Amino acid sequence: MLVPSRRRLRIEVCIVLGLSLGQSAVYSVVQLLDKMSTAPLAQGTSTLNRSRSSREYFDLTYQLLDIIFALVPVLLVIYFLTESWQAGERGASGFRKLGFDLARPGKDLLQGLGLAALIGIPSLGLYAAGRALGITTAIIPSALDAYWWTVPVLILSAIRHGIVEEVIVVGYLLDRLGKLGWSMPVAIFASALLRGSYHLYQGFGPFIGNAVMGAVFALIYTRTRRVMPLVIAHALLDIVAFVGFSLFGKAIGLG
Repeated sequence: MLVPSRRRLRIEVCIVLGLSLGQSAVYSVVQLLDKMSTAPLAQGTSTLNRSRSSREYFDLTYQLLDIIFALVPVLLVIYFLTESWQAGERGASGFRKLGFDLARPGKDLLQGLGLAALIGIPSLGLYAAGRALGITTAIIPSALDAYWWTVPVLILSAIRHGIVEEVIVVGYLLDRLGKLGWSMPVAIFASALLRGSYHLYQGFGPFIGNAVMGAVFALIYTRTRRVMPLVIAHALLDIVAFVGFSLFGKAIGLG
């Protein structure tokens, strides 16, 4: 098997994060500073799914393109994690290495449901506390216009977020940081800090909540070596937030 050098791994990690969630973290910090310098955070808003065009099918096209291209760094990560072997030998797939496959669908689904319940309820309380303390913006999970495709696109968007974040920030990053010689506790801390950082545009409450979620997810991954339950849990949380708000947000006074 061909083993990449530490220098090559450091460059690889910088490229992957620069193309994906590391870039999002930088933008998030700038957006937070912008909001704080304009008005108190409590008066700010953060919209997660925006319309991209007033013309229905152009909006749909933009939404689908956003989802597709957001997944390209995931493919890059899978490519990097697929082991390279000498000619005539066969390496392990990056999907299998991350546990991002359908090897145990029933168990993964049950674990994902349990994680979603474990994280989801406290997250609502943390959001309410952050709003009360003035350290969290008002979060609008969806601002898409109501079309026949709105709910399917929101579901795809939620799945996209689950795949991108869990594959890159947990599976890939922990693997690479481990190969760079980082201890597991430090690698988990770095993964959690990154997750919190690209949510900073929503305020300090979501930063804390997502960092805690990241630490929990990373710890679970170190024990199971499967990212699929984390993807399922994350997707379920976002589906409930995105679709629930789109269908009922205004009716319950959240719109």
